[in-house]
Amino acid sequence: MEPQISRLSATEKALEVIWQLEEKYGDLMFYQAGGCCEGTQPQCFEKGGFFPRMNDAMIGTINRHEFWIDRDLFEYWKYSHFTLDVVDGFGPGGFSLETPLGKTFKVHYKLFTPEEYKNLEPVKRSE
Repeated sequence: MEPQISRLSATEKALEVIWQLEEKYGDLMFYQAGGCCEGTQPQCFEKGGFFPRMNDAMIGTINRHEFWIDRDLFEYWKYSHFTLDVVDGFGPGGFSLETPLGKTFKVHYKLFTPEEYKNLEPVKRSE
């Protein structure tokens, strides 16, 4: 059986910021909303600091931290690999834990090939 393909990865720059946040806050979680006030950029919270809605999708983990996506946004992006990155500056909203560091998380997307899509890791849904 072939190993399953991950839906999620992170750049070294993103991992460095996550390590800083872990040191300060402990366990973390990520949530990427579908728009409105917070836009569609991923937000980082202390674990339990945000509650996914019914049927939102958890597409994987980064350093054991769950990465959740709004259910509607996931339907749009379910054919894509997410790479979490970080850039200098402030994103909309400013509620994410990296904001005081003058950073903002962002995602790069890459479409899966049909062969990759057939062998993806399963998605966990909130209840």
